[in-house]
Amino acid sequence: MGKTHFTMIRGFHLADWFTMGNAFCGMGAVLLTMAFLQTHELHLLLLAAAGIVLALIFDALDGRIARWRQRQSSFGRELDSLADVISFGVAPAALAYGAGMQGLWDCLVLLYFVGCGVSRLARYNITAEALSEEAGKVTFFEGTPIPSSVLLVVFIAAAAWFGHISTSLYFGSITLGPWQWHPLVLLFALSGSLMISKTIRIPKL
Repeated sequence: MGKTHFTMIRGFHLADWFTMGNAFCGMGAVLLTMAFLQTHELHLLLLAAAGIVLALIFDALDGRIARWRQRQSSFGRELDSLADVISFGVAPAALAYGAGMQGLWDCLVLLYFVGCGVSRLARYNITAEALSEEAGKVTFFEGTPIPSSVLLVVFIAAAAWFGHISTSLYFGSITLGPWQWHPLVLLFALSGSLMISKTIRIPKL
């Protein structure tokens, strides 16, 4: 009976392990950001950003490996989407919060960003099969792929490197009603909106 406990893990393909690497890097970035908020040691925030970039490398490799070994599956697609939610949705939002976008309006925008990322992936998963049947494979993305959030991560890392985080965030802060917000967070609103756009179609390589 003990042999059946880890049947699912033993059934992982090589590409699935790379997908798990993606998820581990994303969660590691969240934990590093939390550590930064406790210690204010800048290198922790930079390591968090590097973890998200590393997650992107794992994300690129898992698809290539799956195609190379011809082991693409519905399980792998679902696993990839869940990992992407962590690494390119939750982790960048946590990084933004750690960098200083901590007003209530900021938090609402970051929640919107993550919600857009989750919705984007859910839409992709339910349409991928239909698109594959029509063209033999998925030929385009509707909306920008969620890994595009890495551009925001690189921007925040650069801002951190040059000391423009916390109270020194680019564009400062604005008090709107009883709460504060930082105009920089609008980049996350824009990124999320582009993800859920139905008019933007990006060829899938």
